[in-house]
Amino acid sequence: MKAALVFAGSGPIVILTSYPLLSDPGLLRTLKAHGVGKFIACELPLETVAARYGGHFQVVMNDARDNDDLRVLDVNGDRAFRLFRFSELGPPVMHDDEHPDRTETAA
Repeated sequence: MKAALVFAGSGPIVILTSYPLLSDPGLLRTLKAHGVGKFIACELPLETVAARYGGHFQVVMNDARDNDDLRVLDVNGDRAFRLFRFSELGPPVMHDDEHPDRTETAA
């Protein structure tokens, strides 16, 4: 399991995922299905995340309703951003959908 701080249009969130990479095509599809098509994500040490979230981390890990591919640990962007130091973030992974459904009109 990996943990990541994801900076998206609606603000930072903390996720847990079983995908091996934050750039894994399966994770990208899953995030897009949840409305996150453009983001910057940084991996977080799983032990640090577990310690900072305490019992809530265990509740999310044990939630049978969630898919093992992606579990959202925190949607409170202010709290998610404040809980981690920049020095704790892994290298950024950037993803930007090409917006294939957007149509451009000529003036």
